[in-house]
Amino acid sequence: MAGKPPYRAEHVGSFIRPDKLLNAARANKAGDIDAAAFDAMKDESIAEVVAFQDSIGMPSVTDGEFRRRVWSGGVSDALEGMGIKDAGTITFKGEDGEVFMPPSPYAEGKLRRKHNICTDDYKYVSSLSPKGQPKVTMASPPVMHFFLGNGSYNPEVYPSNEEYFADLTKAYQEEVVELAAAGCTYIQLDDTALPCNCDESARKTIRARGEDPDDLTDIYVKAINSAVADRPDNMFAGMHMCRGNLKGLWMGEGGYEPIAEQIFNELKIDAFFMEYDNERSGDFQPLRHLPAGKVAVLGLISTKTPVLEDKDDLKRRIDEAAKFTPLEQLAISPQCGFSSGGGGGQVVTEDDTKRKLELVVEVAIDVWGTV
Repeated sequence: MAGKPPYRAEHVGSFIRPDKLLNAARANKAGDIDAAAFDAMKDESIAEVVAFQDSIGMPSVTDGEFRRRVWSGGVSDALEGMGIKDAGTITFKGEDGEVFMPPSPYAEGKLRRKHNICTDDYKYVSSLSPKGQPKVTMASPPVMHFFLGNGSYNPEVYPSNEEYFADLTKAYQEEVVELAAAGCTYIQLDDTALPCNCDESARKTIRARGEDPDDLTDIYVKAINSAVADRPDNMFAGMHMCRGNLKGLWMGEGGYEPIAEQIFNELKIDAFFMEYDNERSGDFQPLRHLPAGKVAVLGLISTKTPVLEDKDDLKRRIDEAAKFTPLEQLAISPQCGFSSGGGGGQVVTEDDTKRKLELVVEVAIDVWGTV
């Protein structure tokens, strides 16, 4: 498939894990199969999901994040010194209100990259010689801070945010250099911090813990820019902005206005994957800040419901977005990945995934004449 990003038809990266992979994970945990057998099942499942993406004409392909415990696990598991705290200040919500508070990353000791985050993942997908361009995904640096704020690290190890982020972003810098050496030219950072920092209730919570939400935006922009500072000119960088997605639950709501002008213009990011699947996402007016040369990938198709969107409604929404930024600076994708948490209980099926991604491809061709 010719071309290079930004593509008109996109996806965020994660896919529903097949039953055989879930069963293998359980068997490995129980000691019924060894690590080699589990790894072989991961390889087999990844080859199948890559072939699936190629079969429907997706111009970029991922490994479905099949090797990870959770979406952010690629980063946290790669970092010596990074642990988990059963605490936080931002909760998951449902239609009936707050549901639960997820555990948060916590730097117990000095951070160091003990092994690569996703370079091996890239190498395996690339070895399959897919038609689509291999893309790697990893949680952004702010994800490792936002939910505990300045309590995200042991104060005896890191006396300040500056020192914490210096070590954290060094790990990303090392990863980017290794990815480039392996031939990777498409990376995506997945960020829940900045979009949740648009939620007024979250901003109140941040102030209550003694921090300024706008200061956090400044800190996070610098951290992301530091993380990708060493990427070569031929490496395209996207950033997915997510308000939380766990089997239909979410963490934040509210439009992008509090951060849009700053992130669009200051972040050294080429494309922004933006949730726009429901009213909690706000309107398209923040897109007026998008500078020339950057792309907003409109996440108009929901992975929170099996209901298939109407093609004409999607086109109308793209036309609405194009009132605020040129059509050539827009693309379309689902609002998030399809695997919104480990194990069973997913709100969409593999068949739903196929129908929704086929719709993404069809709309892209109808609107832009290409994927």
